[in-house]
Amino acid sequence: MKKNLPALAVISAAILWSLDGYIRQNLFSLPSFLIISLEHAIGAIIFFPLLIKGLNEIYSLNQRGWISVFWISICGGVLGTFFYTKALSYVEYIDLSVVVLLQKFQPIFAIALAAVILKEKITKRFFMLAVAAIIGGYLITFGNNPIENWNDKTIIASLLALLAAFSWGSSTVLGKHALNQISFMTITSLRLTITAAITLFIIISNSQYELIPEMTFGNWLYIILIVISTGSIALFIYYYGLNHLPASHVTIYELFWPLSAVTIDWFIYERIMTVYQFLGAILLLTSIILLSNENSAD
Repeated sequence: MKKNLPALAVISAAILWSLDGYIRQNLFSLPSFLIISLEHAIGAIIFFPLLIKGLNEIYSLNQRGWISVFWISICGGVLGTFFYTKALSYVEYIDLSVVVLLQKFQPIFAIALAAVILKEKITKRFFMLAVAAIIGGYLITFGNNPIENWNDKTIIASLLALLAAFSWGSSTVLGKHALNQISFMTITSLRLTITAAITLFIIISNSQYELIPEMTFGNWLYIILIVISTGSIALFIYYYGLNHLPASHVTIYELFWPLSAVTIDWFIYERIMTVYQFLGAILLLTSIILLSNENSAD
C-alpha cells in the first residue's frame, strides 16, 4: 500500500481537479486573472510557514533550478489556468467535454519532454499503455462525435485547451526537475508565492484590484473552496506524488480527471455515459492499473 501511495496521491489530486470546473463556473462574473491571483495569494499565505522552513533549500537552488521554478510558476500557475478558464468560457460552462481535451494531450507533451529533459527511459510497453490511456480518455470525453461536427467555439476552445495542455504538461516535467533540488513542500509554497506575485502585478497594472471591494460573500467562499480543495491543497498532494514517481508516469495518472468529470456529470446532471464512454473508462482504468504495477516493479 505504501508503494502505491504516491500514485494514489496523484489520482486524488486529479479527482479534485475534476471538480474545479464546477466550482470555478460560479465565479463567471470575475476576470480570470483576478480569480487566479486571489486563489494563489491565499494559498501562498497558508503555505508561508513551509516557505520559511525551506529557505536554505531555496538559497541553494542553481540557475537551472530557478528556471524550472519560474517555468512551473508562470506556465503551470498562470498560463495553464488562464487558458483553461478561457476555454471554459467558450463552451459557456455547460459542456466541459472540449476542455477535458487538455488532459488527453498533456501526456504527449509531458512524455516527450521527460524523455528529452529528464532522460527518462520510455519503454515500448509504457508507450503502448500511454497510447491506450490517451485513447480511453478521448473516448470518455468525445465518444463517437467526429471532428467535422465541431463548431467554431469548439475549435477555439480546443486550441486554448492545447495551450493549457502544453503549459501543464511541461510544468509536470520541469516540476520533476526542480524536485531534484528542493522538497515537494518547499516547491509548493515557492510556486504559489511566485505565481501570486506575478498575478498580483498583473491585476494592479490593469486596475482589476478595484473589483475586490465589490466581490460578494459568495465569491469569496468559492475562491476559498478552490484553495482548500482543487487549488493549493491539490497542488501539495500532487507534488508529493510527483516527488516519488517518474514524470512520464504521473501524467498518465492525471488522466483520472476525465473519468471523474464524467462520473460527476452523471450524478449531478444525470448525463449518463454512452457505450463509447464506458469503453473508454475501461481502457483508461486498465491502462492506469497496469502502469501502476509496472511502476511498483521498478
